[in-house]
Amino acid sequence: MEHLARTLTIALILLVYVIPFDCSAFAEGGDSTATRIVILGAGNPNPDPENAGPAVAVIVGGQAYLVDAGAGVVRRAAAMSPRFGGHFEALSAAKLTRVFLTHLHSDHTVGMPDLLLTPWVMGRDEPLQVYGPEGTARMMSHLTEAYRDDIHYRLFGSEPANDRGWRSDVHEIDEGVVYRDSLVTVEAFRVPHGTWPVSLAYRFSTADRVIVISGDTGPSERMAEIASAADVLVHEVYYARGLEDRRRSDWKEYHHAHHTSTEELARIAEKARPRLVVLYHILYWGADAEDLLDEIRTVYKGEVRVGRDLSVF
Repeated sequence: MEHLARTLTIALILLVYVIPFDCSAFAEGGDSTATRIVILGAGNPNPDPENAGPAVAVIVGGQAYLVDAGAGVVRRAAAMSPRFGGHFEALSAAKLTRVFLTHLHSDHTVGMPDLLLTPWVMGRDEPLQVYGPEGTARMMSHLTEAYRDDIHYRLFGSEPANDRGWRSDVHEIDEGVVYRDSLVTVEAFRVPHGTWPVSLAYRFSTADRVIVISGDTGPSERMAEIASAADVLVHEVYYARGLEDRRRSDWKEYHHAHHTSTEELARIAEKARPRLVVLYHILYWGADAEDLLDEIRTVYKGEVRVGRDLSVF
């Protein structure tokens, strides 16, 4: 009994102090019909080693639906797969088959060559389904051309490879229902992002949850309508005080038009009343997580979580 007690104590210490995880990741297995959100990248254009580029996975019924493909997207997904000790088979590289792009800014798309080719190398045997605004087809065509020599070598050299997984089926979309299968319905909505021509937010409706993912957006009444009564609102944010204290006037003008502050997001959440708000694409500017939450709490008292890479909701 003494040996068993010692073993259990050591295990508990490892869980609490050594192994970081979000308990919600263990509530359901990766193949459960329950819908889960995995933050694959909570970052922004800044090359932060702790936060990959913006990417979110909505997982239901063993299928992953990715929103955006920031830097590191495939490796962050792999970290949550069983091969590397994770709990989501749907995030295994070969199973990454669907992605929805909010817009074509580089920090949201620089991982697209990785998402197109690495899962193919790992065995994906169907084209990558890509949904995005006008310009997506041109981007994917140029990416395929850029890697033509690599694709040719893998197909006709000695390395075993199929002739389907490197391909992409591109669906250029605008507002409305853009995707539906037996597990999920996906709606797209235009949101303001400075003078960028088309930036989309997505609303995922599954059997058990409604999830809204903002992409890049300035503050708008539209977002409150899109996220009204959602279970989860995953929204970009910047630290309001940090913008005022740390950025030049031209950058202040840019961020006011292109992005959403903590205080502005709080007002959106106050109107929308989602069950949970998750922050991502975070510009901290010297803040920590509690600083962000303090600014939001001045207006909004609902549940808010600071998204970090590999956190699960």
